[in-house]
Amino acid sequence: MSQALQRVGDSRTVRRTLLAVSAVLAVLVFGAPLALVFARAFALGGSVYLEKIGDPLTLPAVRLTVLAALVVTLINTVFGICAAWLITRHSFRGRGLLTALIELPVSVSPIVAGVAYLFLYGAQGLLGPLLSAQGWRIMFTAPAIFLASLFVTAPYVARELITVMQAQAQDDEEAALTLGASGFRIFLSVTLPNVRWALFYGALLCNARVMGEFGAVSVVSGKIRGRTETLPLHIEVLFNDYNATGAFAASSLLALLALVTLGLKSLAEWRLAAASRD
Repeated sequence: MSQALQRVGDSRTVRRTLLAVSAVLAVLVFGAPLALVFARAFALGGSVYLEKIGDPLTLPAVRLTVLAALVVTLINTVFGICAAWLITRHSFRGRGLLTALIELPVSVSPIVAGVAYLFLYGAQGLLGPLLSAQGWRIMFTAPAIFLASLFVTAPYVARELITVMQAQAQDDEEAALTLGASGFRIFLSVTLPNVRWALFYGALLCNARVMGEFGAVSVVSGKIRGRTETLPLHIEVLFNDYNATGAFAASSLLALLALVTLGLKSLAEWRLAAASRD
């Protein structure tokens, strides 16, 4: 007669202990700081909060942050789709190298990426004088923010799609191929619908990271107030100016965006889990 082995965590005491520790850590690490941000943001009332949000220097930071998120997420989504299709559906020399390059930004400090762009496209950089001679300036402009954010967030969409596409069977795609469908038609009609939630999930992660990126952007933006300040940079400036209320008001916007992203992320995870069961 086989004897059932007790798994770790089957004990009621162990489960309750783990639950209590997780709840305490969640409150201390996530809940308390988030509650503090909103409490300090509204400490002087809703009218003061709206005044701080509508500050002439805060609104441009919000607009630039949203613009950077839209541009970078769109580009990285297209890049992620192309890279995932190439890596999972084709065999070629250098596929491992391409995969490693996609993973590279995860292991590189964002500040290192910003410095690299500065020494490449800056006025005294490798390509800076050539660009200046053509009347082009990249560093300390919005395009510099886009470039740095592109590097930092490049893996997010691609990694999600590669994982899902490698795990999925290719029977539907092969059936469509035997019926004479082109590669582009197969991708639009078969592959893309099967990975749409993974694509959505990766785009959400990319969008959230762009809006919260500080290190690389702080190097290449020049922190020009009203022009090249994203919301995280603007929050730092407000704190340095001892404008705590304005800093917490701006921080609450990022927190709200994070909460919305978390809700959408949970939806995408649920749909991904449901799709994998099907």
